Amino acid sequence: MALDGIMLGLIKNELYDELLNSHINQIHQPSKDEIVINFRTKSGSKKLFMSCRADCARVHFTENAPENPPTPPMLCMLLRKRLCGARLTDIRQPQSERILFFDFEATNEIGDREKLSLCIEIMGRYSNIILIDEKGLVIDAIKRIDITMTREHVVLPKLEYILPQQQDKLSVLTSSIDEIVQLIESTDKPLDKAILSSIQGVSPIICRELMHRIVSGGSLQSELGSMAQMIKSDKCTPTLVFKEDGSPFDIAFMDITQYDDALKTERFDSFCALLDAFYHKRDMAVRMKSRSMDLHKLVSNTIERLSKKINIQTQELKKCADREQLRIKGDLLQANLYKIQKGAMFVEVENFYEEGSPIIRIVLDPSITPAQNGQKFYKAYAKAKTAEQMLKIQIEKAEQELQYMLSVQDFLSRATSDKELSQIRLELIEQGYIKEHGKGKQKAPKALPPLEFTTSDGFTVLVGRNNKQNDVLTLKTASKFDYWFHTKNIHGSHTIVLCEGREISDTAILEAAQICAYHSKGKDSSQVPVDYTIVKNVSKPSGAKPGKVIYVSYNTVYVTPKLPKIIE
Repeated sequence: MALDGIMLGLIKNELYDELLNSHINQIHQPSKDEIVINFRTKSGSKKLFMSCRADCARVHFTENAPENPPTPPMLCMLLRKRLCGARLTDIRQPQSERILFFDFEATNEIGDREKLSLCIEIMGRYSNIILIDEKGLVIDAIKRIDITMTREHVVLPKLEYILPQQQDKLSVLTSSIDEIVQLIESTDKPLDKAILSSIQGVSPIICRELMHRIVSGGSLQSELGSMAQMIKSDKCTPTLVFKEDGSPFDIAFMDITQYDDALKTERFDSFCALLDAFYHKRDMAVRMKSRSMDLHKLVSNTIERLSKKINIQTQELKKCADREQLRIKGDLLQANLYKIQKGAMFVEVENFYEEGSPIIRIVLDPSITPAQNGQKFYKAYAKAKTAEQMLKIQIEKAEQELQYMLSVQDFLSRATSDKELSQIRLELIEQGYIKEHGKGKQKAPKALPPLEFTTSDGFTVLVGRNNKQNDVLTLKTASKFDYWFHTKNIHGSHTIVLCEGREISDTAILEAAQICAYHSKGKDSSQVPVDYTIVKNVSKPSGAKPGKVIYVSYNTVYVTPKLPKIIE
């Protein structure tokens, strides 16, 4: 998917109508490639989101601004210093290029007026956000590009900003349809590729749609003319194309008919709302993956180490299963010492431990006496017996630790905010998996409340966000006659239904089980088993890891995970 130049122009019009003459209230930089600018407008506060990340560069209003880091980056501090309080005087787009200039009138440190421009270039991996002074010189940029990276478009402080080299394409806004048709027909390419290489500012999905309409009976001239008229009259349709599972597939500025029933489409009221909806879910997943990468690596490595350890110890335990043979051989040697000559390599004796007393050959160490050979077998037996006892304890301990780390991995995969990651990080610090840097003076993050839902018949449902919160929810928050839910043999959150003196309904049990299954590793499965019981039947074993409980007298219900509307 690519944000094409024509759609960027339509977005520019929406931004211009809302932001002209408004003032910048605050600037944030959630990540190295993103800027969020808060404007004070006549209709209230508006958040403008800019991203120059290679796979999703864009600019639009947002209702889903990312969380900000505790300490703002240096570029963010520079933008705040130069632009906070500035008034937006214009938004410019060179023809249908994927570039926007936001022109500001600002006040410098000594009180003089100055003109600054914030430029966003949407060009794949070369996307950038650049602050430019009134002389056209670069003040700074998110991505500094020197001559070793490209000779065509160098972006460095104190150098003149030069527009990227324009492609040899025609614009439907300034060129005649006849000229465009002639250029398309002169290229020796498939029709959609020819349109893409000839028309400025159109994305592949638009080119395929035009080809589809032409193949279906339209003409190249009429379809291009209709598209040009639609753009010029500002009658474009913000369209989202999505798959049957609801995941977004692509966006367009016109109705999309090429996929028939294979993909679905949805219209939006504005292009900003379209982009915000399209990117929000995907961006959140990418952002959380990036910020939790160190935790994922730690947990994955620990799980791998514990799995190897359990496997090795299990193999060693299997060897200990033959220890009785060592004792039997020692007994048989002791009973037949008079038959064994010193220096013998082996001895054959009757095994009176088995029915029929079959003959058994016992290999001996010729360098020691027969009695010492017997003691050697007894010592090996005692060692194997002790090893078996220790191995059983160690395997059980390692398996409990493995289950705990798997539960942490599950919570990590479902974390949706930096605060949730901070809580999981704190839990791992307390459990000794992460070393706390410094002198421990850092303030612990404030505990998040549990997730809260309401069943259709009015029961409150609480869901833990991590293992520590699971313990608090089950052992402290819930009363003994509230109901406790957990997926059977599947890692997930503790789920509590607050009964508040009422008898729980079948509807509440079913919906709470669906919520519980949704907040588990079985989220994407169907017919997930969920155990439930009253809280007084749930207890925590002494010394158990966070989130570990045992329960008795329970029932099981099979449900498909489902999430009602959240109350947050």
